[in-house]
Amino acid sequence: MDPLFTWTDFFVLKPAILLSLFGCGILLTDFLLKQGRWNALTALVGEGFVAVALWQHCEDVAANGQRFALGGSMAVDGFSVFFNYIFVVSAILAIIIASRYMDDEKSNRGEFYGLMLFAQAGMTVMAQGYELVTLFIGLELMALSFYVMVGFLRNELRSNEAAMKYLILGALSSGFLAYGFSIFYGISGSTNLAAIADAVAGREISDPVLLIALVTTSVGLFFKISVVPFHMWAPDAYEGAPTPITAYVSVASKAASFAMMMRIFLVPLVSVQELWMPLFGAVALLTMTLGNIAALTQNNLKRLLAYSSISHAGYILLGLAAGNETGLKGISLYILVYIFMNFGVFALISAMRREGHAAEDIDDLNGLMHRHPGYAILMLVLLLSLAGIPPMAGFYGKYFIFLGLLEAGSYLLAIAGALYVAVSAYYYFRIVRAMFLSESLEPAVIAPGLGTKIALVASAVFTLLIGLYPEPFINMATDSILLALR
Repeated sequence: MDPLFTWTDFFVLKPAILLSLFGCGILLTDFLLKQGRWNALTALVGEGFVAVALWQHCEDVAANGQRFALGGSMAVDGFSVFFNYIFVVSAILAIIIASRYMDDEKSNRGEFYGLMLFAQAGMTVMAQGYELVTLFIGLELMALSFYVMVGFLRNELRSNEAAMKYLILGALSSGFLAYGFSIFYGISGSTNLAAIADAVAGREISDPVLLIALVTTSVGLFFKISVVPFHMWAPDAYEGAPTPITAYVSVASKAASFAMMMRIFLVPLVSVQELWMPLFGAVALLTMTLGNIAALTQNNLKRLLAYSSISHAGYILLGLAAGNETGLKGISLYILVYIFMNFGVFALISAMRREGHAAEDIDDLNGLMHRHPGYAILMLVLLLSLAGIPPMAGFYGKYFIFLGLLEAGSYLLAIAGALYVAVSAYYYFRIVRAMFLSESLEPAVIAPGLGTKIALVASAVFTLLIGLYPEPFINMATDSILLALR
């Protein structure tokens, strides 16, 4: 009789198991620790163990290729390793920023870091999942953790309101996704992605049942990546959440959701690309339009970055609309560089205080160059990268996505994307103008802790490094994504 749980199963699930164990450990030992920073240290130790497990996965993939576990429901390949490393880096940056920030907010409790690890465990399952039920469980584990973390500042009305909106709309989107998955099960008689791919390939492309499954699944996933018209939760959630969680949601949640989207649309639905590519192109164009135009009028930095994040989701979605290897390369590289440039900006915002409270307005950065020239220069590097201006790292993600669109003959989408880059440059340079040209009689105090300084400097350094020497990062993203999905 075959064992129910083999060594291969354990090997494949090791990152998720480690994250769950350390998350539970933090919850169990929190009452023994008088300072919340010890919980942050425990979480960082857990991330170190996960990084080692991912290195073992990387070596195994190089030697043996793709490996399956739990009856084919989980996989280890270049795709999962690449995204799991992104989750590890995102979590480390969020943890070291959160330690000082949550102390300032008097909410530095162990469950905060436990929830971060549980959310990452869900992301790991989303990146490794090869079966619909497994993917859905991973998505809900991530989402439920984020619902709580967004509302973690219980005495802040903004935080409570943001969490409630996020929860209600998230539950609605999960219903759409579950309905789409149930139709795919009805079509194929299986929840395995390979079996669904065979069933979809054998059906007429005009089949209305297939179209309904595709649309409802897309709607559920569109909410998770916050594209228009399913973006309404993002500005409130970004503004109301603790700033480290805003950064974590904007980067890691988006990366995990795109990983799940690519698993679904590039494995079981690859044979019906002509159905979903035009849909993705139209949604991406609408998202870039609303995201960039809405960002122009924002004075709150977190809301501005929320609409900026919505527009960035539109750019990334263009890579799928291109439907070729160049576009996919652009997606992987874009997500990689987005970690550093976005986390760096939020690291500085988390250090801004006015009269003991978090400061979040653009005017709070007035005269930063005169007060803290080093921070102003680092912020300038990150904002230039977000705008996609060469030679910063953000340029290369947009470059490959636009190149993929041109290769696919989608010239209008490529032109529209390039025009919206100019629009985004305007609102990013509003922040630059405030830092370098404006003066304030009552500037916000900027006093980052050691972790925040490390996150800010590391983000700016990697943004510059990837921009000036992109070849190894481009090769890593290409090998990890494209070879796994061919």
